Amino acid sequence: MAIPRNVNCWIFTYHSPFCFWQLFDGVDAKELNVQWLRSQIAIVSQEPVLFNCSIAENIAYGDNSRVVSLDEIKEVASAANIHSFIEGLPEKYNTQVGLKGTQLSGGQKQRLAIARALLRKPKILLLDEATSALDNESEKVISSSFISEYNVKYESPSLFQVVQHTLDKASKGRTCLVVAHRLSTIQNADLIVVLHNGKIKEQGTHQELLRNRDMYFKLVNAQSVQ
Repeated sequence: MAIPRNVNCWIFTYHSPFCFWQLFDGVDAKELNVQWLRSQIAIVSQEPVLFNCSIAENIAYGDNSRVVSLDEIKEVASAANIHSFIEGLPEKYNTQVGLKGTQLSGGQKQRLAIARALLRKPKILLLDEATSALDNESEKVISSSFISEYNVKYESPSLFQVVQHTLDKASKGRTCLVVAHRLSTIQNADLIVVLHNGKIKEQGTHQELLRNRDMYFKLVNAQSVQ
């Protein structure tokens, strides 16, 4: 589902919209405890924030409400397709990522951010342009294990393809809201809502909206994602 960026703020209830209700499973957000609600939500942003500490500590920041075991950290790292890379490092999960993650590539930082988000076991996952920084990245990854394990189509996948596949897998079993300019990143969404001038123009699956031949159809053609 593609949504405007300020909707993220509404969902986190940093500020409340004045023109409509926020309902979670039919319950008005105003009736819910804000801290509890935020604990059910995780976000992967365009520019992930990493701290100048170890890989394990960066992932563990995903849930500050408890002590996180190394086994849990490895589990979410595997789900984020970054465990094999970490295990190949001399210091493994004790590797220091540097200030703002300068020791890592864009794709590696994004996959760490995904692992951190998954650690919370969120009911709602917000993807805020989570692959846009990788769109023009020409680096290729050595990923024969990735291809064989997940049976993906790419013979030599780009970082964008690896991260996008990771996001698709991370979205399973939870509500996922996506902010995206690249429509190829939302083709598999259960529901796509097209907003125009602040109002819902149309909604449906990718194929349903293509058959409508309306605004979404035009946007798809403009991006040549069919």
